[in-house]
Amino acid sequence: MSGKLRVLHMIQNLHYGGMERLIAEIVRLTDGTRFESHVLGLQYLGRFAEGLEGQAGLHVGRPLPPYSMIWPGPLIEQIREIAPDVVHIHSGVWYKASLAARRAGVPRVIYTEHGRTFPTPGLVRFTEGRAARRTDVVVAVSGPLAERMETEIVRGRCPIVTVTNGVDTGTFVPASDNGLIRNSLGIPDGVPILGSVGRLEPVKGYDQMMEAFADLLATGDEDIRPHLILVGDGTERVGLEEQASSLGLAENVHCLGWRDDLHDLHSAFDLFTMSSRSEGTSVSLLEAMSAGLPVRVTDVGGNRAVLGDSLAHCLVPAGDPSALSESWRALLKDPERSKSDGISSRERVVKSYSIETMVRSYEELYAG
Repeated sequence: MSGKLRVLHMIQNLHYGGMERLIAEIVRLTDGTRFESHVLGLQYLGRFAEGLEGQAGLHVGRPLPPYSMIWPGPLIEQIREIAPDVVHIHSGVWYKASLAARRAGVPRVIYTEHGRTFPTPGLVRFTEGRAARRTDVVVAVSGPLAERMETEIVRGRCPIVTVTNGVDTGTFVPASDNGLIRNSLGIPDGVPILGSVGRLEPVKGYDQMMEAFADLLATGDEDIRPHLILVGDGTERVGLEEQASSLGLAENVHCLGWRDDLHDLHSAFDLFTMSSRSEGTSVSLLEAMSAGLPVRVTDVGGNRAVLGDSLAHCLVPAGDPSALSESWRALLKDPERSKSDGISSRERVVKSYSIETMVRSYEELYAG
């Protein structure tokens, strides 16, 4: 290990979610001849840590005392034992992890903001402003996110840069529907499937997606009623299932939880959609586009930059279920547009959002 720069990633867990999957990919693809990677899950490790044993040292955070926001002693000691040259902190643990890293004498601290809802509450602005003072570089995953972070949190306390997320375009590739998802859910061939992948949390706006889907079914062809598949989990899941039932959508809405068969799901989707109220650079969106899916997403955060000028027509206003419904309806009625958009989606990600480019950017930041 002599001569390698030791990098410690700090995160709540690596269980499920776009950010967590992305961190696992960063660890896998970081140049092992130059860097020695470690991951510390403050809560636990989880699903995406499986298979990382050969690429990184894996650690679970020790129990912290109630006053850990003031003095996270066990975490400081654990960081000292790992002895990293760089600590790379990810969303959710910035304040506590930066405090522990600096108290442990870590030479370089990097923080990545993967996405949040603005405006930021006052107490969070205060604590994260303190964290910014302890951070050498703040990374935002989209230009709009970087601007908001600078305005509300960073305020010149440290440099802020943009490193857009990337995906493995060799893994997420276009594929014909293999029928596995349709058969498991009892969805006949020819019935359109709208798909979405994400955390079922308020920021993702799935309540408005339900309203849009109700409108789509109410004004559509009674003989061909589309289905909506939601992949993910979160605090809103029970409420969304209840909303689907109250709107008469229960037979056509499928909340599947987190799944490992994304390739089968992508092959079954006729289009990919998001109704987010806020986004950074969505990994789920990039994966769907890399798989050649046409998309219809809200015009928030980094979505406009991801789609670019050629796919700007795929954006809809946030907070407008009727506009989202109409965008779905128009695409489902236009197979040629659907095919063209899918091809453009794939081309866009291959050209501008490769995971290798993202990882090389982080390596440059680690090296200082």
